[in-house]
Amino acid sequence: MSEEKLDIRWQWLILIGIVGLVFWLLAPVLMPFVVAALFAYLGDPLVDRLERWMSRSFAVSLVFFVMIIIVVAIVLILVPFIERQISNFLTQLPTWIAWFETTATPWLEEHFGISPDVLDTQKIIDMLQSHWREAGGFATTVLTRVSKSGLTLVGWILNIVMVPVVAFYLLRDWDILVERIHALVPRSIEPIVARLSRESDDVLGAFLRGQLSVMVALGVFYGVGLSLVGLSVGPLIGMIAGLISFVPYLGAITGVVMAVIAALVQYHDWAHVVFVLIVFAVGQTLEGYVLVPKLVGDRIGLHPVAVIFAVLAGGELFGFLGVLLALPVASVVMVLLRYAHERYTASDLYRTRTDPVILVAGEEEPTGTPVVVVERRPPEAG
Repeated sequence: MSEEKLDIRWQWLILIGIVGLVFWLLAPVLMPFVVAALFAYLGDPLVDRLERWMSRSFAVSLVFFVMIIIVVAIVLILVPFIERQISNFLTQLPTWIAWFETTATPWLEEHFGISPDVLDTQKIIDMLQSHWREAGGFATTVLTRVSKSGLTLVGWILNIVMVPVVAFYLLRDWDILVERIHALVPRSIEPIVARLSRESDDVLGAFLRGQLSVMVALGVFYGVGLSLVGLSVGPLIGMIAGLISFVPYLGAITGVVMAVIAALVQYHDWAHVVFVLIVFAVGQTLEGYVLVPKLVGDRIGLHPVAVIFAVLAGGELFGFLGVLLALPVASVVMVLLRYAHERYTASDLYRTRTDPVILVAGEEEPTGTPVVVVERRPPEAG
């Protein structure tokens, strides 16, 4: 490797380090801008489609108005609904525990030898109810503390106001910003950067737009289906199953277990259990043959074990925010790892000197002993 190339790589490492340090230092200030950029990223494809029939400014205004309506509806309708569902579940929890003690525990002891002393059911009830009471008063506590600090209150208001304002301007100028960033990329690495950017956009878009749509659709389907079966906590179980459906089969398994127990506790028969199983069987069929192929496709490519690891690692490192960002970040990292794998298998460290290699357009042929280039792939279309 020439000294010139080595110096360039060191310059890139130093530049990346400086940018990372700046982002880390400005993280508290950047949060509303990151949220706004997320909304702009989600809305840009729809704006691009609407531009065929109207000006971009009008398309941005229309999409922005719809997004605001959706966010307000979620806050005003969905949040109180979820709170009522959880309160309903905790009200019925003693009935669930009584069923577990009188029916499930003797059956487990008879067939598997599990002692009834393993689980302290009353302690579980007290813990869940106390935590929910604390969670129920969380909003009031936060508002009380915030109201005592005028500076904190002003900061919250500014962030809330700043997000939609910044999102609107980012959405309006999104294509211009992308073009300007693309123009700053050094020409020597532009083909590779463009290719990785397109692949990352495909993967990230598939997750944010596709997988989230699948989660919402499954949550609504399971919630409505279990409500039609007659489960009083059906909407809550459906929402839980839908929200964790990004891990293959985990949402369905969790939902089936909870819904079957709810059916047995509420109706004490097997007919409703069969109805529950039918709901989840139809939901899994809908997910596998309609929702995922149409909304997500095969662009994410994350193994279920990688999904679970990403969620747990994100939660451990950054808390709830890490859980939210775990899969989008992991999806982009997978694109970079696939490219690193390609470079590794084409390097002298992996292959012999006479092995054929596949080069992407824009890459230089390996130096040293001549090799056979079996294919030179053109850059992917934008």
